[in-house]
Amino acid sequence: MRGRLTSALDAASRDWHVFPLVPNDKRPAIAAWEQRATTDPERITRCWTHAAYNVGIATGPSSLVVIDLDRPKHAADTPPADWAQHGVTDGADVLAVLCERHGQPLPTDTYTVRTWSGGSHLYFSARTGEPLRNTAGDSARGLGWKVDTRATGGLVVGAGSTFNGHPYEVTHNAPVAPLPGWLAELLRPVPLPPQRPVTVALVTRDRRTAFLSAAVNGELARVTGSGENQHNQALYLASVALGQLVAGGELSEADVTGWLLIAALQVGQGEREARRTIASGLRAGANRPRRVAA
Repeated sequence: MRGRLTSALDAASRDWHVFPLVPNDKRPAIAAWEQRATTDPERITRCWTHAAYNVGIATGPSSLVVIDLDRPKHAADTPPADWAQHGVTDGADVLAVLCERHGQPLPTDTYTVRTWSGGSHLYFSARTGEPLRNTAGDSARGLGWKVDTRATGGLVVGAGSTFNGHPYEVTHNAPVAPLPGWLAELLRPVPLPPQRPVTVALVTRDRRTAFLSAAVNGELARVTGSGENQHNQALYLASVALGQLVAGGELSEADVTGWLLIAALQVGQGEREARRTIASGLRAGANRPRRVAA
């Protein structure tokens, strides 16, 4: 327990916002972890003396972009043909190929953590005024096979933690380097085309349904009208509010999830992170069910 407290305090001393993860796991131990992540030593000490939590770092509030160079977990986890032709065997090889393509050196002179599986987390400071989102592997905005990134809306497991009994350990305790410009360019999302407002029209026309329509559309507008650095928080708050109505039996969880997901995708959030935020908000809203008078 003491070792993880020391690790959490060390991260906070670097101005990284930390929060508890389930012991020996990667899952957050609290709801609204991005909003509740902190650098306050007193709060951190109270938390980590309560249990041997793993250390989560909220990359967005910490102004970090972390490149996760993963390794295959089983024999069938092999690279796609377009990467295999370059002799790639893991995420580190993919990054090396990208560096060669762009005529850039390997950006390894930065704070680095070896992950539980033998991969690496390369920590970079985010570029001012350019919030980047999370990416996954060979997705549309990803860097390539076995290379994920964690930025706004993301988290990483910090050094001093364990998963399946294997540790996360600092392997290069260097200052965090700025994210190289060429990597920022590869990670920069394509601008969204102009979007029409997301609205929902419920079928019947009584006062109760009118109230529900207004409530749903108000929360969708909260998401689509949120600022660049506020999308995830707005989505969480909207999910909590509508989760209260779901818990009260006024709305379907499937419908609410679908409406909120459309709004989240419209403002550029990734589907996986959006679904996770929505689920977290719905769970929090379920603690205070709300019904509408007929």
